[in-house]
Amino acid sequence: MATVAATDLQAARALEPHLDAVAILDELDGRDVPAGTSWGVFAAEGPGVRLEAHETADGWVLDGTKPWCSLAGRLSHALVTAWLDDDARGLFAVDLRAPGVTTGGGTWVARGLPEVVSTPIHLAGVRAEPVGGRGWYLDRHGFAWGGIGVAAVWYGGAVGVARRLLRQAAERELDQVGRAHLGAVDRTLHAARAVLAEAADDVDAGRADGPAGAVLALRVRAVVVDAVESVLRHCDHALGPGPLVGEPAHAAAVADLHLYVRQHHAERDDAALGGAVTGLPDDGRAW
Repeated sequence: MATVAATDLQAARALEPHLDAVAILDELDGRDVPAGTSWGVFAAEGPGVRLEAHETADGWVLDGTKPWCSLAGRLSHALVTAWLDDDARGLFAVDLRAPGVTTGGGTWVARGLPEVVSTPIHLAGVRAEPVGGRGWYLDRHGFAWGGIGVAAVWYGGAVGVARRLLRQAAERELDQVGRAHLGAVDRTLHAARAVLAEAADDVDAGRADGPAGAVLALRVRAVVVDAVESVLRHCDHALGPGPLVGEPAHAAAVADLHLYVRQHHAERDDAALGGAVTGLPDDGRAW
């Protein structure tokens, strides 16, 4: 995913939720997505809208509105969270081309990720297949792992931006300030990559289940976000305005990355990490 993102962040942004859906279905019971389908994962909530699930004699149906559904108008299917009651949500597989599904109604004025449009979807009596039990989507181990996967995409986007600075170093000799910017970018990306690699090892070794996985995801995402923002700053300072106004590919890569990384909740996620760390045993903090 990082490799794709370093070349085309929009492509990686579209691919990531499809692979997340594949992983979710595999984690549940090893099922595969049907050939030729494209999937999203829609789990966001928003003020004033609500998607509810109701069990009928003929199966489950969904009614309501789901906000922030990326590429909803272009995908064939999605895994969607819906409220079962006032306390818990369930996960459901939905055919986005089914009767009763409509998209649109939101505004998308973003300059970053212009082809990965997020809109609400509206569902009226839409048949849906339950995936897992009550609360399974949020409680499963893979929920945290998916968040680490997104961080890998952010990292790849930062690599793509940094390559423009590396290209400048190949085209002309950098002065001391330019070398300092490139050195800072190199060490920052190296650190982020090391954290991602260690997280992958922890997942594979079974050390990232339950609360440990949730803490790991918060840690990794925060480290990668810091790296992304550092790379963007150093590249801006080193390259100046020229590439941002005269090179469409670089300008797009910077705008895409600025927007995508804002999926991280900044200080709020740091607060969540601080709260989670206090609940770990002494031997679980690794410091």
